Amino acid sequence: MSTFDLSKISVRELNQHLHQLSEVNDIDILEPRGAHAVACGLTAPLNVSIRGPVGYYCAGMNERATVTVHGNAGTGVAENMMSGEVRVLGNASQSAGATAHGGLLVIQGDASARCGISLKGASIVVGGSVGHMSAFMAQAGTLVICGDAGDALGDSIYEARIYLRGQVASLGADCIEKEMRPEHLAELTQLLTTAGIHADPTIFRRYGSGRSLYHFHSDQASAY
Repeated sequence: MSTFDLSKISVRELNQHLHQLSEVNDIDILEPRGAHAVACGLTAPLNVSIRGPVGYYCAGMNERATVTVHGNAGTGVAENMMSGEVRVLGNASQSAGATAHGGLLVIQGDASARCGISLKGASIVVGGSVGHMSAFMAQAGTLVICGDAGDALGDSIYEARIYLRGQVASLGADCIEKEMRPEHLAELTQLLTTAGIHADPTIFRRYGSGRSLYHFHSDQASAY
């Protein structure tokens, strides 16, 4: 295992070293102290443990690596992730998993506003609750919420799926509750198992696009 202490080296130096790796490596990062952009742009199958809270955009653009944050994460954790896995063992600030194309993001605690905004194919599992405008304009992928959801959940959603165990303050434009079919129950069960979250999948509800925004209606032209 390689150990890096961010009280002794810069984030730039850390990331430059990680970008040079191409094979499986175990990395321990100490004293992050809320630093921004820690472990961004990884493209190798690394196993990275960050021992403390991080700031903005931790593990952004991740590809193939497994990154675990032993603490809270700031804005945009796992932003634009392509593959791999990012786990936050605390809470996450706003825009967690924004625009993520693939991979798995697990947040054991709560996530703030706009979790999964413009999601493009990744899976996000939140052990707690999410803030307002979560899954806003989510195009593809899955958002699992084991707690409650704030206002405007799934506003202007496309073909992403939302699974919610708790209560929702309000649904956004064109987001509706949908039937939970066997294939959805199977998907949710697998995601909860992979995330290591113990929750009964049968009590979740599914939400998605009502597809009313897909078409232009001339009699509603004044609303556009």
